[in-house]
Amino acid sequence: MASSLLPEAGPGTAVAAPAPRARRRWARPLSSMPPAVALAGAVLLLVVLVAVVPGLFTGASPTATDPPAALRGPGAHHWLGTDQLGRDLFTRILYGARPSLLLGFGATVVSVVLGAAYGLAAALGGRLADRVLMRLADILLALPALLLALLVVTVLGSGTVNVMAAIGIAFVPGYARLVRAEAMVVRRSGYIESAVALGLPRRQVVLRHVLPNALAPLLTLATVGFGTALISASGLSFLGLGPAAPSPEWGALLASGRDFLQTAWWIGVFPGAAVTVTVIAVNVVGRHAQQRFTRRTSR
Repeated sequence: MASSLLPEAGPGTAVAAPAPRARRRWARPLSSMPPAVALAGAVLLLVVLVAVVPGLFTGASPTATDPPAALRGPGAHHWLGTDQLGRDLFTRILYGARPSLLLGFGATVVSVVLGAAYGLAAALGGRLADRVLMRLADILLALPALLLALLVVTVLGSGTVNVMAAIGIAFVPGYARLVRAEAMVVRRSGYIESAVALGLPRRQVVLRHVLPNALAPLLTLATVGFGTALISASGLSFLGLGPAAPSPEWGALLASGRDFLQTAWWIGVFPGAAVTVTVIAVNVVGRHAQQRFTRRTSR
């Protein structure tokens, strides 16, 4: 009975259009994504979730001490063991994700913003400005980034904000050279010449045309640079220049375990594993994003 209510298809009857293919368009990149990249993306999502709401994964306090339980190995009550003050290491690693990621993210933002401004100034400031700024960038690139960050921290002082600024400044030359190269290519393109011929203001040409096209590869590179910034931030925290105790930052946790490697290896191993896994996941996702961007621009 129900089927008789439907119109019968005939030669003059319009056939219903197939369902939209939006799902297929979204599913196609997911299905073509390598398993390693998908796994790395899942790890990053988990780390971000832990950094935002660590209380979902543990109900303990990261600063609560329990001297009788000091230096206990991994077990049922303390999955990753305890430190020299009896604090639960699993909880401290979870709560350490937020300051660690903030240090890496803040340093990356600083380096991207300053690098973009530096590169555009070199590309659009004339030959003299280009030579002076790029020679200065070459000098800074000759120094190891961590050593340059140490020099900046020595001038600014220790602390979370200063560590972000130091690492960001240390990575500015690399981003600046990329932005400068992209801006020089865009500057000589046909649509820029047309915009200038039409009398558009220089500021409008830079903001609407040069800057967006120069920043596209920069943002892709920043995904990989975030992993390097995270390692540098953990290194400075390991040296005691990062967040002050008892903040459970991964580099500081790693530093606290260096005196107990023979008696309580877990204090240094598990925070180091957290940094390693996160950086590897960032690099895998970042390299995949770089490859996709390169293929898209080469077509």
